[in-house]
Amino acid sequence: MNKRTLLYILGWVFFIEGVAMQFATIVGLFYGESNFCWFLYIGLALIVLGLVVIIKKPKRFNMSRRDGFAATALSWIMLSLMGALPLWLSGTIPEFTDALFESVSGFTTTGSTILENIETLDKCMLFWRALSHFVGGMGVIVFLLALIPKLGGNAGINLMKAESTGPEVDKTMPRLRSYAMLLYGIYTGLTVIEMILLRVGGMYWFDSITVALSTAGTGGFASYNNSIAYFDSYYLQGVVSVFMMLFGVNFYVYILILSRKIKQIFKLEEFWAYLAFVVVFTGIIAFNIYTIYKNAFDSFHHSFFYVNSMLSSTGFAIEDTNKWPALSKVIVCIMTCIGACAGSTGGGFKVSRVLILIKEAGKEIRLIIHPRMVDNVRMNGKKVSHETVRNVSVYLIIYILFIIISASLISLNGFDFTTNFTSVLATLNNTGPGFSMVGSAGNFARFSIFSKLVFCFNMIAGRLELYPLLIIFMPRAWRKN
Repeated sequence: MNKRTLLYILGWVFFIEGVAMQFATIVGLFYGESNFCWFLYIGLALIVLGLVVIIKKPKRFNMSRRDGFAATALSWIMLSLMGALPLWLSGTIPEFTDALFESVSGFTTTGSTILENIETLDKCMLFWRALSHFVGGMGVIVFLLALIPKLGGNAGINLMKAESTGPEVDKTMPRLRSYAMLLYGIYTGLTVIEMILLRVGGMYWFDSITVALSTAGTGGFASYNNSIAYFDSYYLQGVVSVFMMLFGVNFYVYILILSRKIKQIFKLEEFWAYLAFVVVFTGIIAFNIYTIYKNAFDSFHHSFFYVNSMLSSTGFAIEDTNKWPALSKVIVCIMTCIGACAGSTGGGFKVSRVLILIKEAGKEIRLIIHPRMVDNVRMNGKKVSHETVRNVSVYLIIYILFIIISASLISLNGFDFTTNFTSVLATLNNTGPGFSMVGSAGNFARFSIFSKLVFCFNMIAGRLELYPLLIIFMPRAWRKN
């Protein structure tokens, strides 16, 4: 384990989080709120601590894949712990476990909450919750790769692998720092466009900023108890729907658009599968809930919003889905698990993994019929390596084990099965709401301290796609190379 480089990276994480807190300080000062001081003091302390650590650079930035996974997992844990301090010390959330849950939910872009009356929070606290989504959406490590010139080569690739979503990161990716900067440029640009469109639709600047930040990170924290339903406007809800879908797309698509390589987009199977899921699920749910809304447009509007909210793992709400028919609820659970595209800010199992498993299953069935046939799994016209297929299969097994073990532990609370099961799906897939007690009109406040810690573990594990968080609990990971 390259502990000096690990400490250096953590120093940068402290510094970045400290700087981010000063934006919440500015918001608090602007609205004349006294709680701004917590962001000011804690943020300055983190900046100083970070500078003390990073002032001495490591002689070498070499990091193995194991080192990259450990550095990423510890960075996210420390990011969440420090992010909880203003919420806790200010008394906004009196219990530290609750404050930690809210912070983890923010940075992992899950959007689950323990708050029962969000509208009583200061503006600076609401802004910090939304900003945590934005920071966590594209990833703090990706930001570091864009910021630190020397953090490239094998060290950068292994860090990118640990934080990026999807089956794999291309080992031959050129100019990793430029790539990271481009990703953040696209990410910020889309966020600004959404802010402007929301403001044009009549939303106040504060709301347009916080909603856009939450949408960009596909997080779902809102400033009002009834989420996006507070803005009773087809236009505003439609803008949010479209941008939830856009942020659930692999950002490589936008790079191709900027590079004017439009023809290559037609070869991206995951992108078209994602759009197909949106169309098919929207149609099924719209038909199924027509008996509730008695209006074709309203049925389509609610269906389109929720399909994009669940597939992108954002979790915004405009209706209490507990009132929906059973078929629609089942589809919502399916979408929660599928999630968004690899290389997006969304959570879930990822569309690319689903496609690989479907193709592998089809190949095995064909081999049973024609044992001597030579067949390969192909994605985007290219052969998928056996190692990638094996990794996806193993990931599925670990993913299912997480759900089974977590649901068993959560059941100790004595709540109903729907609450237990969907709360695990919501946190592990970074979606936010589930059904029953944790539905779009509910929250996670009634769970025990133990259950909230399990949820915190699940949220970080889900955001980092399981392996990095598991590795730091293995004694072998901390031995010298």
